[in-house]
Amino acid sequence: MTERLYYDDPRTLEFAARVTERTTHHERPAVILDRTYFYPESGGQLYDRGTLGGVNVVEVQIRDADHAVLHILERDLPTDADSVEGRIDGARRRDLTQHHSAQHILTAALVKAAQAATVSVHMTLESMSIDVDRGPLAAADLAAVEALANEVVQSNLVVRCYWPDAADIPTLGLRKIPDVAGRLRVVEIGGFDVTACGGTHVERTGEIGLIKLVRQEKFKGGARIEFKAAGRALADYQMKNALAFQLAGEFNVPIMEVSGAVARLRDEAKALRAEVKVLKKQVLDAEAVALLAEATPFGACRLTRLAFVERPTDELNALASRIASESGHIALLGAAGAKCAFVFACAVDVPLDMVAALKAALATLGVERGGGRPKLAQGGGVAASVAQIETALDRAVEVLHGINL
Repeated sequence: MTERLYYDDPRTLEFAARVTERTTHHERPAVILDRTYFYPESGGQLYDRGTLGGVNVVEVQIRDADHAVLHILERDLPTDADSVEGRIDGARRRDLTQHHSAQHILTAALVKAAQAATVSVHMTLESMSIDVDRGPLAAADLAAVEALANEVVQSNLVVRCYWPDAADIPTLGLRKIPDVAGRLRVVEIGGFDVTACGGTHVERTGEIGLIKLVRQEKFKGGARIEFKAAGRALADYQMKNALAFQLAGEFNVPIMEVSGAVARLRDEAKALRAEVKVLKKQVLDAEAVALLAEATPFGACRLTRLAFVERPTDELNALASRIASESGHIALLGAAGAKCAFVFACAVDVPLDMVAALKAALATLGVERGGGRPKLAQGGGVAASVAQIETALDRAVEVLHGINL
């Protein structure tokens, strides 16, 4: 079995070891060493990366069969490499270690300040989140949790990792005792939290620097709370600070007045949309009146038949409905484009079926995307040229001619 040196010394990043086995893992070369500081993926913490003998270690896993530590490589080690020099990616290890310790602090703070118990934890290089058994939590609860967690960080408490005797475990006040075989490793953060854990941790809480809650969402009857710590928290602050200053510059207001400027812009946009809606209705109404004047005789009725290019369906609807509001009028409107559209309408006193006319028009395009009611039908959604729209409208007119007016 590999001697797992990271348990007692998570700060060593360079070491020498002997290769005890060469194997593969999912068709990639892998080796087992007699000793290692590489942390394998386990307990919710991601694996280390680095090099062995100059070859990149792309993943570190625990073999199911015998719990050996598999160092999975980018390529094979030289055949004569019985001993290797290992180098661990220090920036990655530090980031994961800081976030793992931060998660312990937050989990305890969630219980103490918000009575929310951790259900599960998720760690990636981009985000870290905790799922809790209730929520979403109120803003005041989140603020209290964050304040307590950062108080622990600023207190620079000692983080102790040790292997207690089995008889002593019931006396330690562990937050949770896992159901595992063998010895239990305990992580104690000052007098704030005591729990079982096999991951890497900081030596003092001050190494975390900062813990910031960044997002909360509903999740499986509780809440998922995302947070950032240490370098990730700083990068998040820098990004948001730069964005805030950019917005302040664009609005030409102090940074604390950006929210008010955004609110005013939102209100102005809402008012303008309402104004545009009124003006658009007036323009479409005027266009419909002009089309009504140009309508052609169709039996005892009058027909407006027109093909447009890239005309929105809502505008076709408005025109067709306005035309059909006049007694005896029929509107057959189509628009060419990447997603063509047809809107057919007729007045209530016109005994025609617009659905039948629409289906006939769509059939010329080989589609059936449409429907509606006898007095108003619409469809389309496929690419069609103006010539194809004209052909479809001609077919609709033929179908309507077959109905005795």
